[in-house]
Amino acid sequence: MKSRRIVVRNPRKNEPVLWVIDSEQWPRACLRAELIERGYDAYGFINIADALDSLSRDASPKPEIIVLELRGQSLTSELIQGIRNLQVPTIVLGGSTEFTEPLVQQSSWEVILKRPVSLGQVADVVQKISSKRTGV
Repeated sequence: MKSRRIVVRNPRKNEPVLWVIDSEQWPRACLRAELIERGYDAYGFINIADALDSLSRDASPKPEIIVLELRGQSLTSELIQGIRNLQVPTIVLGGSTEFTEPLVQQSSWEVILKRPVSLGQVADVVQKISSKRTGV
């Protein structure tokens, strides 16, 4: 007998939508799992362009918070502006190299987390921002 894989997803109506943008699969998947466990509807994307494209195609709802890992991103002023135009809090993760990029320095971000940082720390920051926005 062949086994079938069944995915059951029953999102609650009030789950805040989050975008996790990270070029590396496992950190992205693990952070999404942590955020889902904490009651968020987390969508994962490899890069900023994919995330913005999914929004324009209605494949993803507009996020309430974005977590952006700068490592591996090909940043352009257009992509940064696309994120800024969403007018949602953006948490950026990076190391010394990423934070010396002029495009990163010229932008204002809700929170900047310098690696090393744990998944729990990132999720705690998300929770704090979400609580401020919802008053819960």
